[in-house]
Amino acid sequence: MAKKILVTGGTGFIGSHTVVELYNAGYTPIIVDNLSNSSIKILDQIEKIIGYRPEFHNFDLCDDVKTKNFIAQHSDIGGIIHFAAYKAVGESVEKPLDYYKNNFFSLINLLDAYKGKPVNFVFSSSCTVYGQPEILPVSEAAQVQKAESPYGNTKQVAEEILSETAQASKNYNIIALRYFNPVGAHHTALIGELPIGVPQNLVPFITQTAIGKREKVTVFGNTYNTPDGSCIRDYIHVVDLAKAHVAAIKRMESELSASNYEVFNIGTGTGSSVLEVIAAFEKSTGVKLNYAIGDKRAGDIEQIWGDATKSSEVLGWTAELGLETMMQSAWEWEKYLKNGGF
Repeated sequence: MAKKILVTGGTGFIGSHTVVELYNAGYTPIIVDNLSNSSIKILDQIEKIIGYRPEFHNFDLCDDVKTKNFIAQHSDIGGIIHFAAYKAVGESVEKPLDYYKNNFFSLINLLDAYKGKPVNFVFSSSCTVYGQPEILPVSEAAQVQKAESPYGNTKQVAEEILSETAQASKNYNIIALRYFNPVGAHHTALIGELPIGVPQNLVPFITQTAIGKREKVTVFGNTYNTPDGSCIRDYIHVVDLAKAHVAAIKRMESELSASNYEVFNIGTGTGSSVLEVIAAFEKSTGVKLNYAIGDKRAGDIEQIWGDATKSSEVLGWTAELGLETMMQSAWEWEKYLKNGGF
């Protein structure tokens, strides 16, 4: 019987792609999601891709009683991948308490439900913990900087909670994955990023502008100390990112971990500027994009990309899909949405 893996936030952008890759790798994914930032229709889309409808539970992990009851009733779960969290940087500045409450309570309740029982736990962390690194590419050994937002702080403190929990009990086997910038969509164009309201991220803003939902893309600053003056990020295809979670589960199952708390960068190891992303979109789709240069945004990091050596050599995972593939897949998803497929 295939091992059951709990995916919290499994109808979200990264979660849904990870559910697909888990199933492809021979696991049985079980989803818990309160649908606060996703759609139940994603279950239908996942079923179209893999021919199987994952078990789904709609409740809030901030409810400790429901969380404990769920874990008690599902003693055959072989691992957890924890995505469920609020994730908009700007919103976190406006509503810090909402972010601290949601992101901490859900994590603590999950860990608490496993007191005394062994569990393999993959945590969805972020490169925001590095701030603006002094040395690029940034490696896992780099100093964690003071967070620029409550969202970033929840990732930093969550890593501390996980590290200290692992230290206190060897029953917890934990891997934190520090993502860089996930973009793109599944090659079937059946699942992808589904922002509610105005997109917070660059690529959905690009595709929505290209399709006519938005007037133009604003490039926030072109006077940074970078080759073309625009900010640089490490963009990673969401399918590559999803596969990293499967690699993390397999590493813990195979008892290969060097310790019961490990951290890995999940990126391509290459930085791309905002203007390079726009150029890659235009080249891969043949669509000319309406964009304009605007003022710099407060709090924007000038440039960051990750050193992915440890992930390659230790985790056995490497990003395979390039920037143009990311842009093309995101565009196919946007067209699918426009044509009423979802």
